Amino acid sequence: MLEVRIRQSTPIQLDVQLECQPGETLALVGPSGSGKSTVLKTIAGINRGASGRVMVAGETWLDSDAGINLPTRRRRSGFVFQSYALFPHLSAFENVLEAIPPGPRPRRERRAAELLTAVNLAGFAARRPGRLSGGQQQRVALARALARDPRVLLIDEPFSAVDQVTRERLYEELANLRGKLTIPVVLVTHSLHEAAMLADRMTVLHQGVTLQSGTPHEVMTRPVSREVARLVALKNIFEGTIAAHDPAAKRSVLDWQGLALELPLQPQLALGTTCTWVIPPSQIIIHRRDKLSTSGRGNPVACRLLRMMVLGENVSLTLAPLHAPAMPLSLSVSALVAARLGLEIGGELTVSLLPDGIHVIGGS
Repeated sequence: MLEVRIRQSTPIQLDVQLECQPGETLALVGPSGSGKSTVLKTIAGINRGASGRVMVAGETWLDSDAGINLPTRRRRSGFVFQSYALFPHLSAFENVLEAIPPGPRPRRERRAAELLTAVNLAGFAARRPGRLSGGQQQRVALARALARDPRVLLIDEPFSAVDQVTRERLYEELANLRGKLTIPVVLVTHSLHEAAMLADRMTVLHQGVTLQSGTPHEVMTRPVSREVARLVALKNIFEGTIAAHDPAAKRSVLDWQGLALELPLQPQLALGTTCTWVIPPSQIIIHRRDKLSTSGRGNPVACRLLRMMVLGENVSLTLAPLHAPAMPLSLSVSALVAARLGLEIGGELTVSLLPDGIHVIGGS
């Protein structure tokens, strides 16, 4: 298990707490400059300016109170750098071989070959980095990171320098590989899509501070603050007032600009409490104009379509609720669904805000 509690004042402020279980992948997400890469470098011992504790598999790598700060060479971490950092004068095989701990040459060579096979590069062992594609260089860097038999694997923005087709293929390869690993894996990414697809858990950092940790679904649909909601790209952030509680039905009622919305019971909030609430786009159902289904589709909201933006196979919609036109709703549908619905700018339509999808951030 990886346990991290670190602080730093310069050159970038850090106040970070996270943990990662063996076999688990933790994604660190946040805007540029939030300290994600610095956290990785602190774990690996490359950044020496932080204080606090770093423990891996019961071994203390950093404990500033006890005067422990192991050098990088004594920390069994595998690090995949954003720039790959391969030796340009060595072949792929030699790059991996260099990272394998000392021992009998035949055993080390077998291990290097096994690692290249594991990352689907068995046929490229003799090639130097200059003759490899960006995706192939990244896989060599990953094999080299694993060559140390690390107790934790640290991966820094692994997909930023490759094209979309290569990126999709690498997603699959990393997903397959991580299923075989029994060590903690910490992945730094700026992409929420990557975090949701590849990570078991995610931690949101902002200005060097840990804001929230949880499964990607929890963090992206149940943010603990407005700040987290914005950082995970939730646009539907509103205010309302608690109007009623129904413990028997396990429901509360929220007054949103005069419209009553059902949501999960909020017993911690007194009647009349003003609160911030969010709803992810996935929890908004759009109805055909000639057929409004009410089964399981609570909280109907009449809207006018303000904007449509085609984004590949999807269409991003901005809707103005008729009762609160200054508080637009955002959602996305497939281009096929948009065509079937006959959506037109200025047209009226009805959506449902699924009660269980409404999340209350807090009261005031």
